[in-house]
Amino acid sequence: MEEFAKFVAGLQKRLSGPLPGISSQLRMASMRRLIENGKLVIPEDVRRAGVLVLFYPIEGQVFIVFIKRAEYPGVHSGQVSFPGGGWEVHDTDITQTALREAEEEIGLERGLVTTIGQLTDLFIPPSNFLVTPVIGYATSRPEFKADPQEVESILEVPFERLTDKNSIQEKNITIFPAINISVPCYYVNDHIIWGATAMMISELTDILNQVS
Repeated sequence: MEEFAKFVAGLQKRLSGPLPGISSQLRMASMRRLIENGKLVIPEDVRRAGVLVLFYPIEGQVFIVFIKRAEYPGVHSGQVSFPGGGWEVHDTDITQTALREAEEEIGLERGLVTTIGQLTDLFIPPSNFLVTPVIGYATSRPEFKADPQEVESILEVPFERLTDKNSIQEKNITIFPAINISVPCYYVNDHIIWGATAMMISELTDILNQVS
């Protein structure tokens, strides 16, 4: 527990300073995203969203939780992502959005989570969302329960797996509507974590590499 507290304190300190930002995110972007980045403009009708990047300890290791979204007729069908979703009018801020969505999607009791900062906002053109990754932690492993309509499965991953260079690979995937592309990804437990989520992880690992 002492090591986990030290990990959280170092991360919180780093989050209070300048963030790596887009240059870090783009390392895990697809070629299409790299090409489009020079002309990407956030539209006036962009929708806000928050996702929760949750750390917690299990037997001396730092874990992080993802969801595999259920299959549905949409651009993010079946993808691995952080729990989260769109801002709603009763949310006081984007942090509350992330906590509410995590509670709805994985049954995470929001009172168990302490938030310590945010990563750089990331615009996702296919869904017109400007996403804020909210960083939080729980002092012990939470009890998770997937919403069967939104979440196919919950993935608990030791964070060190994401910092392992062998986890970073290139994979061919099929995206809506039936377009095949090669993307950089984190390949963990036979799951491909790519796109916006991989870009967020890239910034997060850069931040943690700077924690003394």
